[in-house]
Amino acid sequence: MSTLRPGVPGATRTCPHCKTTILESASVCPGCKHHLRFDPDAVESARQRSVPLRVEGTIKPPSGDSALEYSMVLTIRNDRGEEIDRQVIGVGALHADEERTFTLAVEAVEIKGYRAGRGRGRH
Repeated sequence: MSTLRPGVPGATRTCPHCKTTILESASVCPGCKHHLRFDPDAVESARQRSVPLRVEGTIKPPSGDSALEYSMVLTIRNDRGEEIDRQVIGVGALHADEERTFTLAVEAVEIKGYRAGRGRGRH
């Protein structure tokens, strides 16, 4: 959880449905998609949301009798290259004629009226 005070960009809380750490400003959990509170401006805030990073890739095991085990690991680094978060998202195995597609998307929304440099946390 974030040590930032409520209302500061980057402050976090726990989703009551899936227990994932989410941004305090979220009205819908990005993990489980449950609505967390009434937001009369939800349509407008969804329009302001952007996806500045999206990467997708597919893996297949080599042909033959072999299987391929995988671990999906997500690492977040700050501007100095220091690791600030690392999580194993999922693991599994692929057998012949199977494949998996992985998608990473970073959603962002601009916070207006906030002065940079004040109240910055570790994220």
